[in-house]
Formats: sequence, C-alpha cells, structure tokens
Amino acid sequence: MKKIANYLLPAICLVAVVFSVAAFNKAGAATPAAAVPSGQPVDLTVAAEKALPSVVHIKYVQNSKIKTVEVQSDPFSDFFSDPFGGFFGRGNGGTQKRQVQTPKKTATGSGVIISTDGYIVTNNHVVDGADELTVTLNDNQEHSARIIGTDKTTDLALIKIDGKNLPAITIANSDDIKVGEWVLAVGNPLGLNNTVTAGIVSAKARSLGANGVESFIQTDAAINAGNSGGALVNTRGELVGINAMLYSQTGSYSGYGFAIPTTIMNKVVDDLKKYGTVQRAMIGIQGIDVKNYVDSQKDQGKEIDLGTMEGIYVAKVIEEGAAADAGIKEGDVITAVDGQKVTRMAQLQEIIARKRPGDKLSLTFLHNKKKSTETVTLKNEQGNTKVVKNADLDVLGANFREITDAQKKQLNIGYGLEVIKVDNGKMKEAGISRGFIIQRVNNQTVRTIDELQDIVKEASTSKEPVLYIQGIYPTGKKTYFAVPLTSE
Repeated sequence: MKKIANYLLPAICLVAVVFSVAAFNKAGAATPAAAVPSGQPVDLTVAAEKALPSVVHIKYVQNSKIKTVEVQSDPFSDFFSDPFGGFFGRGNGGTQKRQVQTPKKTATGSGVIISTDGYIVTNNHVVDGADELTVTLNDNQEHSARIIGTDKTTDLALIKIDGKNLPAITIANSDDIKVGEWVLAVGNPLGLNNTVTAGIVSAKARSLGANGVESFIQTDAAINAGNSGGALVNTRGELVGINAMLYSQTGSYSGYGFAIPTTIMNKVVDDLKKYGTVQRAMIGIQGIDVKNYVDSQKDQGKEIDLGTMEGIYVAKVIEEGAAADAGIKEGDVITAVDGQKVTRMAQLQEIIARKRPGDKLSLTFLHNKKKSTETVTLKNEQGNTKVVKNADLDVLGANFREITDAQKKQLNIGYGLEVIKVDNGKMKEAGISRGFIIQRVNNQTVRTIDELQDIVKEASTSKEPVLYIQGIYPTGKKTYFAVPLTSE
C-alpha cells in the first residue's frame, strides 16, 4: 500500500500474510442535474438502485513463488556451518543469495461494469501483479476476469469477464459536476459488499502527488479499504469518477476520499482497448501552480510579480517538446487552454490526459506579463506523434530459459536467462547469439522471463526505447549490447 505524505493510502484491503466508454453509453449521455429547490431533501435511493448492480467485488490472488533474495549472513553461524567460509568469501557477515518461497497473497477491491459485454474499470493497484482475478456481481454470480490493460500513471485498469446483458452503468461527464453537489460512493469496503455512502463534492482538480497524472474529485462520502475501483455517482446514479484513494492518518476514513474523473477514465479505457497501452500526450513542460511558486519565492525573501496569481508557472521547458516548438519559455505563465481558464497544474494535466499525440491545443500564456496565444502540437514521450505500443518478448525474436545450477557453478554467477534460440528479430540484429546469458537489462537484474517481459514493455513506451543488455557467454566472456526496440 503506497502512502502519500504519510497520509494518503490507496483504498484496497490486503488479506492473509502480509473505459470505448463514450461508445458504450452514447445513448446515456448525461445532462446536468436539475437544481434541487432550496430547503428540499435530496432523494438518493434512485441513484443507489441504479448504481449498485453495476459495481462488482474483485478478489485478487498472487500465488506463492520461489524467489532468490540477498540476505545478510551471520558470521558466527557461518563459521560453525563452514569454518573455512571466510577464506572463500562466504563468512564475515557478508551477503548470501538464498531461495525463499513467497507467501500466497490475496486482496479485495471494487470495479464498475461499463459495458453489457463485460468490460470493467478498476484501479491499477487493485489488479497489479495478480495471477488470478475473480469478479463477483451484485447478484453473487462469480466470473474469472482477464486484464485487458493497465496504466500506473493514472492508476486505472481495464479488465473483462465473459457475459451478456450485464448491468452497465451510465457514464456522465465529470466536468458537469459542481462543488457542493451530492454524490454516492459505491463499493465493497472492509469486506462489506454492496455498500453505499453519501457525501458532497468537496473540491475538483485536486492533486496529491500520488500518480503521474491526476486531477481528483475530492468527496466527503466515506471511502475505506476495499472501495478502490468502485463508483462515485451523481444523484441520477451516473458514474462521475472511479474511487481511488482516501486521505487518512490511520488508514481508515477520516473525512476525505478521492476519485479519478470520468474525463480521464474515458480516454484511458479507449486507448487500452484500441492499442493495449495509453497514448499519452506530452506538452513538454514542468510546471507549478503560480500561487505555490510565488509563496516559495517569498519564503526565500524574494518578491515576485508575474502579472497574475492564477495559472501554471513554467519551471522548465523540455527541449524539442511541444511547448518549446510553440515558443514558450521558462518563467512564462499558462493561463488558458483552448480558451478555457486554467488556474492549477492539475487542471492542465486533466486536459492533456484527454488528448493523444498529434492533437493540437491553443495555449494562452503570459511572457513578461504580456499575453500571447500559440497553437501547440502534442507529442508522445519519444518526441514524435506516432502510435506507441507495448512491445512483447516476440519483438526480440528469441527464446529464453532460466540458467541451471550447473551453469551457475561453472560461471560463478547467481542468476541469468540463457538465450536458447535466436530467430529474426531485434536480438539477431544486435548480434546476440545462442548461448548468451542475460544478467542485467537497463540496469535491472534479470532472473526470470517475467522480469525480462516487464522491462521490455516498460522500455518500449519510454522516452528511450532501447534495451541495454549486460551478460556473459559460456566461455566466461562478459559483454554488453544495445538493442533498439523501434525501427528507424
């Protein structure tokens, strides 16, 4: 469970040892709720009845595994088990590699059915690392689920169960909700399935530093462990957000919860379905809220006049990025996007999160207090506008296996993956041949095929899609290869 500033915990309950969304619901597109007459009570029963069937319970299982770990050895126990160990570098309180069996882990969370054929949105941290996912519907039917795609940057995931005519929720535009509006949180907190709590929208576009991209809806509807991935709905029972976090000193509800708005969710889900990974647009700046910047300068005894106290102060411009191409400089203040006023970095993040590389934006900004408007073309992290897809091991054109104990003893190494076959692919192009043993890739230790797969996926969508591979041949010769994952 990750903790933000010692207060922020994801609402997922650990047990044992230890998204096209618009297309799914075009007919149900929401219109702003009619205002409730002053002094009149709000009836939330209709919203609860509509939302409950669409919210599911998710059980996560990570099976027990054999794992190699480094442990600090006890010099005295080492001496009696091997009195000559010190001569061979095994004693004197050094480190040893041992194989341990990790415990089986289970956890629970929530999810929201967004299509009648079984697509479900939840949080990435609810499903990350799962070997098995079991979804229980509101009517207690159980289904095995598979992961369609995940996105750590927004903490969203798309999973699917096999089914027909499932109770899909109607998705509303989270832009339409207002601070002070009533909302319900629906989920499975603390093992209490099918639970509804009520509150209001306390704030919008809240940033907490928990994820790479965030613009949370803040609510005082009670959210506890197990609510993660559940629904935040308006008074019509329409989805406006995916519950993701609670703000607490104890790990339990203490007044504030946070949900990912549907404006971000829609884009992420659509990308995961179409491409398998999120097509993330980059504006090419590092920024901070103007007020926070001015306050930080005051703390240093500096008086700053930027011509405004609202907007995003541009602290850094990425070379050859979208903003740099448009002439934006360090020290400028972004005040509007496509004519829409922006006052906080979280607002800008939410707008950019809806876009894809190649999309254009009109940016209004102050340069030396003088107002300008320029059109920027957003790019991906690799600095172009192409579609980025997760690469699989297939792109390497090789087969692998974990090295044997005999190989470890022969080469005096503790781990590695042997290349047992090389076909046409990136490894052949780089000159890697059969028999080579991979030990490190991109400065990460590689012991299993799963670890190599994760590194390949991460590298393929990064700013520099290259594998830097270190390893050893059966002769004992150590060498190094650079394997580009993209074609020039």
